[in-house]
Amino acid sequence: MIIPIMYIDCEVIMKEPNERRNKHLVLNQAKLKRAQKVLGARTETEAVERALDLVISENERNRRAWAATERLLNSGARVRDVFGRLKD
Repeated sequence: MIIPIMYIDCEVIMKEPNERRNKHLVLNQAKLKRAQKVLGARTETEAVERALDLVISENERNRRAWAATERLLNSGARVRDVFGRLKD
């Protein structure tokens, strides 16, 4: 059963070389099995790959959000607190 967790930006992931190498990792087995179940991965390797893809994708989304925020702040646009929740 595959559980869709979130959208993964495939464009970001595909830019990375598709070179695979053997790695020896010492991981917490219970945590790995939980991740495998949450990610809907069939194998432990697939779980690690999917988790890495999520981290890379999240980083790219955060980078883009910060860039958009910077553009907004530098644009000189006036932002009004219509709900009155922000302090001056």
